[in-house]
Amino acid sequence: MRTGILLPFAALLSTAAFAQSTATRVVPDPDAPKGRLSDAAVPKAYRLDLTILPESDGFDGHDEIDVILKDRTTRLYLHGRDLAVSKIFARVGKTIVPATFTQVDATGTARLDFASAVPKGAATLVFAYRGKFGDDASGLHHVKVADRWYSWTQFESIDARAAFPAFDEPGFKQPFTVTVTTHPGMTVVSNSPQTGIVKGGNGLETHRFAPTKPLPTYLVAIDTGPFVRQSGTIAPTPERAHAMPFGAVATQAQKDKMGYVMAETPRIVSLLENYFGQPFPFPKLDQIGSPIMPGAMENAGADTYGDGIIFLDRNATTSDKQAFGMVVSHELAHQWFGDLVSPAWWSDIWLNESFANWMGYRIGNEWRPELGIGVGALAEGFGAMNTDALEVGRPIHQPITENSQIDGAFDSITYGKGGQVVAMIAAYLGDDRFKAGVRLHLQRHAYGNATSEQFFQSIADAAHDPKVLAALTSFVDQQGVPVIDVRRDGGKFTATQARYAFLGSNPPPLRWTIPFCVRVDTSKQCTLLDAKTTTVTVSDGRVLMPNVGGTGYYRFDLSPADWQALIATAATLSPGEAVATTDSLWASFRAGKAPAAWLIAEARAMAANPDAAASIGPGERIAGWRSRGLIAPASLPAYRSLMASIYTPQLTRLGFDPAVGAHATDDPGRQDLRHKLIGLVADDARDPAVRAKLASAANRFLGGDTAALDPGFLANGLTVLAQDGGLPVVRTLIERALASEDATVRSSALAAAAASGHADVATYLLTLDDKRLRGFDRLQLIFGVVGTVETRDLGTDWVLANYDQLIAGANGVFITSRLPSAFVTQCGADRAARIDAKVGPAVRKANVGLLAYQRALEAIRLCGTLRIAKEAEIAAAVAKPA
Repeated sequence: MRTGILLPFAALLSTAAFAQSTATRVVPDPDAPKGRLSDAAVPKAYRLDLTILPESDGFDGHDEIDVILKDRTTRLYLHGRDLAVSKIFARVGKTIVPATFTQVDATGTARLDFASAVPKGAATLVFAYRGKFGDDASGLHHVKVADRWYSWTQFESIDARAAFPAFDEPGFKQPFTVTVTTHPGMTVVSNSPQTGIVKGGNGLETHRFAPTKPLPTYLVAIDTGPFVRQSGTIAPTPERAHAMPFGAVATQAQKDKMGYVMAETPRIVSLLENYFGQPFPFPKLDQIGSPIMPGAMENAGADTYGDGIIFLDRNATTSDKQAFGMVVSHELAHQWFGDLVSPAWWSDIWLNESFANWMGYRIGNEWRPELGIGVGALAEGFGAMNTDALEVGRPIHQPITENSQIDGAFDSITYGKGGQVVAMIAAYLGDDRFKAGVRLHLQRHAYGNATSEQFFQSIADAAHDPKVLAALTSFVDQQGVPVIDVRRDGGKFTATQARYAFLGSNPPPLRWTIPFCVRVDTSKQCTLLDAKTTTVTVSDGRVLMPNVGGTGYYRFDLSPADWQALIATAATLSPGEAVATTDSLWASFRAGKAPAAWLIAEARAMAANPDAAASIGPGERIAGWRSRGLIAPASLPAYRSLMASIYTPQLTRLGFDPAVGAHATDDPGRQDLRHKLIGLVADDARDPAVRAKLASAANRFLGGDTAALDPGFLANGLTVLAQDGGLPVVRTLIERALASEDATVRSSALAAAAASGHADVATYLLTLDDKRLRGFDRLQLIFGVVGTVETRDLGTDWVLANYDQLIAGANGVFITSRLPSAFVTQCGADRAARIDAKVGPAVRKANVGLLAYQRALEAIRLCGTLRIAKEAEIAAAVAKPA
């Protein structure tokens, strides 16, 4: 699964994980397992026969599970959530043993009570039931697109149980034989090839599929509707002797945007086969789009993506193509690492996602090197450090003992930190040795399950380097971010490691085994730092870079002279080293060490770096001062002048025409830089000429001239209109958004409306009642209003006043676990206390998303500490002439 593309809304993947239908009676059972099931029954095969009419409220199912019972029993625990089970029995040979089905908790643990004892050995559990469609990307759900209904499945993490009774855990892998009955003419897609369609006497058609390879329940896919499917083949490769069938599956609204995914998927599959040294592990591949999928999911042979990720038109931006390459590479890497070899339990899901995150950037970069996809991995890793550095947190490899903890594993620690730790170990070992370990791991556990420890052992065995285990475990099994203080001493330097701490924080000390690579001018040296202080002999040189390539998961600090020398080279640093430098300098500031003036000096120097992420990164962080309330109103004019002095000349040099295709001849990096600059120049600097040009183009776009505004400028142009035009314009934007199935248009218009900064607009959006507004749309509006400086307090007050109502609906778990993160732009201990007084009791009672909530409170308090200590210094630095 990839959840980071649309964060913070990507967590919607598990909206219904603990939702409870009002029609379902839950009977508490103190003896029921709260997490992992016992081995009392082991499933061996599933036969699922579903009747799916997407326009209906629900679906009907017949489920048969072949199991092996460890002992004779009258009671058995498994999973089933909000299912109306009409018949349940165990079949043992020709003997039928009736049973009752009772859901015993809201997470979907269920109990079977048999009328008489079922003997030890083989049996088949048979269920007839009805389930209810969800409205968001969770379980078996349906969506109306234009005037047609479609259904999809999204089962990770524990939502398969909302579609069929199951042993819904990753450690159980078995084949699934799927049959779907639906309207004539419908397209049905599942994990394995379709073997035939049979017409029934009731006017419906039954689609049959071949048995799958062994799969855990969370990787099963069943999508039904009037889809458009394009088919092709992927040519043989050195690893695969035969052509492989593949396809793209879209709603009717996206049928004209399928060319890109059809053209580019074969290349990515071939690159992955080459890396893993073996063929694609399943008999076919479909790439399926959904209008409400806020991320992507690696269902075996049937990946699902948000429409905007894979359905790109000819005017797609560089960032669109970067997202495509990274996410498709990520999900397809999972076909081996996650699907072929699956986690033994949710404690090991980090390894699936961390490895796939690293592979997504690595293979994406190999697929289209001119797009600069690789540096995104480092930016994501450094971004995770701000979460990892909090006192409240968790290690990457976290014991999971209860169902309520599972969804919390899908966070920036798993994706960002985990991905960079994998990259760091791979860089230390070298590509060939690390690849050999990965291949060994897949060979040892193909079509089975594996633990983190087994992966570590495969890497160490292939690399013949047991020390790598110490480095891996020191980063994986403990929370926190190391910071290495580097000081020169003649022809050598001392490197002292400590646990990084924000100003106002005092976490307990830790020690790591750190793969440390340092560069002095062009001379590079790597070593493992396992002591608190290490002395390293280096050649003489002017510039000291303590994180070569930026691949290390650590921060560094330097003497003032070495910081100044490094900042002076900002324009010539590689993208990875530039991102690492910005992160470590800002970390030093947030620890109370580096002065604010250095951050502005680095922004000016880094603006000349040709890489878009490197060039813009410092400015986006300075913009964070404004969004977090660290720029006082009196300093706002100076702040706007500062941003204009750094970024408006840069945009002027590039040139700016908002029309579609006006800069099509520029290389992708130059296009990306221009798109990223516009927000800083139009919104932060408030450049009047740029805003006028954007507004004119946006008005023409809304008037029907779709060529007037390039997709890369669409959100910025519409935001200018919303800011300047207020409620009348926002009503137009909302209508345009909700009438559109174009992912870019819909998202851009909603984001622009939410960022208007007008109180009356905020009130209108927060109370908007329109049946076309999907759950993801509504959350985007809430987060946008609360995240906009001018409406932050109004939005926060509204959320607090309506909190109980917001968490009371069918998607209550999502609201409960994620809504508090909307408050992170608040700043101050008083704000944290006020939020906790209202939100805390509900979060603690639900015991869902508690860690995310506690992190948000800590971040708000630490922001207050920073503001007290640094507000005057920031004001002086912002006001100082260049």
